Amino acid sequence: MSQSKPVRTPTVRKLTVTAMLGAVATVLMFLNFNVPLMPSFIKLDLSELPALIASFALGPLWGVCVCLIKNLINLFFSTTGGVGELSNFILGASFVFTAGMFYKHMGGRRGALIGSLCGAAAMSTISVFSNYYVVYPVYTAFMPMDTILAMYQAINPNVRTLWDALLWFNMPFTFCKGMLSVIITFLIYKKLSPLLKGRRG
Repeated sequence: MSQSKPVRTPTVRKLTVTAMLGAVATVLMFLNFNVPLMPSFIKLDLSELPALIASFALGPLWGVCVCLIKNLINLFFSTTGGVGELSNFILGASFVFTAGMFYKHMGGRRGALIGSLCGAAAMSTISVFSNYYVVYPVYTAFMPMDTILAMYQAINPNVRTLWDALLWFNMPFTFCKGMLSVIITFLIYKKLSPLLKGRRG
């Protein structure tokens, strides 16, 4: 009877924390910037960071909810008719859900690291297909495919097709983007965890 078990985070707290992290993720999604050796229309943001934290602290589905919140809000400012936000949600959800599931079943830093690596790999792989079949066909309504490929070719003249561009540029970029969120999460999660879970110390 004297065994002390971790107190489950009440649903109300989970909803509150998820809403707060969703708001942070929304702001981070707006704070995007260009990166070297990438075409100017590809931006880097850290909006998956709050979702990954939610996935570790509250559970994988809560991390997915954070991804949903940020993209629903960004729909009001969409320049792709919602297609970009749909792709962003699919990629972010695959990342944080995979990472959260590994952490949930394995626990500890090892589970978090393995889950994060698998999540980033899943996100980067899915990004190739979501960009090829969904996002870029929409972008061609605003920018011809020849122009898009020319921007990649200006960096790497060996790019001949969209598949080349996605495999050589977008796939590693998306993986590194995910791992950047992982690194920051590992640096700050221990201090944030008690607050997110409603525990002291």
